[in-house]
Amino acid sequence: MKIIRKSLLVASLLAGLNVQAVDSTAAHKAEMLSGNLASQVKSGKVLFNSNCAACHQTTGLGMPGVFPPLAKSDFALKDKTRTIKTVIGGLTGPVTVNGKTYNAVMPNFSYLKDADVADIITYVTHSWGNDGFQVSAADVAAAKKGHVAAVPTGAKSDHPGKNEQGYEGAPSGINPDDATMYVSTDGPKMTIAEGKKATKIFFERCAGCHGVLRKGATGKPLTTDITRKKGTDYLKTMITYGSPAGMPNWGTSGDLTKDEVDLMARFLQHEPPMPPEWGMKEMKDSWKVIVKPEDRPKKKMNKINIKNIFSVTLRDAGKVALIDGDSKEIITTLNTGYAVHISRMSASGRYIYVIGRDAKIDMIDLYMDPPQIVAEIKVGLEARSVETSKYKGYEDKYAIAGSYWPPQYTIMDADNLEPLNIVSTRGMTVDTQEYHPEPRVAAIIASHEHPEFIVNVKETGKVLLVDYSDVENLSVTTIPAARYLHDGGWDRTHRYFLTAANKSNKIAVIDSKDRKLVALTDVTKIPHPGRGANLIDPKYGPVWVTSALGNDHVTFLGTDPKSKKYKKNAWKVVRTLKGMGGGSLFVKSHPKSNHLWVDAPLNPDKKFSQSVAVFDIKHFDKGFTVLPIAKWANLGSEGAQRVVQPEYNAKGDEVWFSVWNAKDQKSAIVVVDDKTLKLKKVIKDDRLVTPTGKFNVTNTVHDIY
Repeated sequence: MKIIRKSLLVASLLAGLNVQAVDSTAAHKAEMLSGNLASQVKSGKVLFNSNCAACHQTTGLGMPGVFPPLAKSDFALKDKTRTIKTVIGGLTGPVTVNGKTYNAVMPNFSYLKDADVADIITYVTHSWGNDGFQVSAADVAAAKKGHVAAVPTGAKSDHPGKNEQGYEGAPSGINPDDATMYVSTDGPKMTIAEGKKATKIFFERCAGCHGVLRKGATGKPLTTDITRKKGTDYLKTMITYGSPAGMPNWGTSGDLTKDEVDLMARFLQHEPPMPPEWGMKEMKDSWKVIVKPEDRPKKKMNKINIKNIFSVTLRDAGKVALIDGDSKEIITTLNTGYAVHISRMSASGRYIYVIGRDAKIDMIDLYMDPPQIVAEIKVGLEARSVETSKYKGYEDKYAIAGSYWPPQYTIMDADNLEPLNIVSTRGMTVDTQEYHPEPRVAAIIASHEHPEFIVNVKETGKVLLVDYSDVENLSVTTIPAARYLHDGGWDRTHRYFLTAANKSNKIAVIDSKDRKLVALTDVTKIPHPGRGANLIDPKYGPVWVTSALGNDHVTFLGTDPKSKKYKKNAWKVVRTLKGMGGGSLFVKSHPKSNHLWVDAPLNPDKKFSQSVAVFDIKHFDKGFTVLPIAKWANLGSEGAQRVVQPEYNAKGDEVWFSVWNAKDQKSAIVVVDDKTLKLKKVIKDDRLVTPTGKFNVTNTVHDIY
């Protein structure tokens, strides 16, 4: 009994001590949670629930296997500075939390006020049983100094949204009312009306990157075998916050409401709507010859130097502007297809062919006074590319257009756009040899070695050599390359076609004379050359250059497989320079120039997206010079003012840039002297609405870049 009583006494004393200890801790925390700390926790809870709870949940437990917990997190509670930098800079890649590995995307929240970031972290470190540190606005400000974000900023202007989707993710030209809906019982509940609304949003916002059938390309695949496993909550999170791979933050940017985010998350778990096909009947119904070839002028009727005309895409206006490169005056603007993608010239330089994302082609006669549209046709529901025949004896004879939907190419009579032959590109992929229902036609270029068009098929990764010497009995050579083929251009000899397989991070090299693949070169993330740039490197000889969307690299490939001095460099990466940053779309040089120009319109930092980098070809070791193109345009502080696509004039002594703003904002074209790098002219006009691509007649006809 004495032993038992003694034991009970000891237990009672220990219990009392424990209660006192607990009470003491609670009292201390209660004391700490008074004043400033309590205010931060209260404010932080509200901010956390609106910015963070979708991933980490209001319980702080996260989503198992997807988003890590913050409750008792050994990652979040260990290092104050690291936690602050994670919030303001984002986090991507594998991370281990409480012994488990996660590999999701933590958005960048640097657009929040320093005090808001401090309140969120303080709330996290004092909730769900956490007993952590307190963070002040001064702590956040200090952490920002010299810190480079791991994930592009989540603010609206820092993702490819309304302005910067232009080249990959711009709205599709497909009318959602033409698509056949599949609202099945296998996905979350959705009405037909909701399905139609979601289809419209998807075609406008998403199809350019993910594909009409969601098989993926620039964006990841969103087929139902993937989306249903992810579930509605995960999809809502990704749609809301975006990703560092370039997916916009549709929710936090305000582009989509919470209800629309929920709608799209459910929609993606249903089979994709099927747009209609577009065959010869539909093409013939859309085909119009406005001025017959025999009724057109037999000689040039105007006094314009047509060799120096620039065809300028006015993207959101659905027009092109023709600008006299000599006088810098707008000759005329012409109504064309929706969101014109490119202009290409006939071999003679008389005609311009422009194609919009709605797959409408307009043929412009530069001999007329003023130049006018003489024929038009719609070759599908969505498209990107057009080209004309250039082989000797076939000049101005044929035109070709490549469609995104339906996936096909169409050969036409170059005189009047009459459709002659339509060929589908559906087929097997080069890597897994599986059937792909939507292999879109990307870049097309005309061979100088044979009567052939060279056609990039994006999703299957194949390059087609289409022999047009007998259009009725087409002969097509298929060259396997790499998936997600996109843009590309000639080397300086016009024999070798170098093209980016951008999501495969490779450059494919096609020998157009011997009609075969000669190299498949690895480069860094998401090469985007446009047509690239040719120059003579002081050390490595002839090279072709590409920049990139995914990093700041400017990559040089040797292009001389013949000479004894340089053939060892052929098709290899011989030089890599650092540009201003990722988000570059185009590089440009000229045979008469000593400069290489590199834009960065999609860079999240305005001091780069509003400028251009210029390298001295003879002194690459000196780095680049930054020219403040947008500042020179003097448009004030309105809009993004993204500087895009350098283009030379016919003489090769001027470089033209678009300063690209939204449709309801002022834009401009800036002309720079290539030799002095000084401002030469700013072209401002109310008709210059969202100018993007510029195509000089001489350079386009002769493939000079």
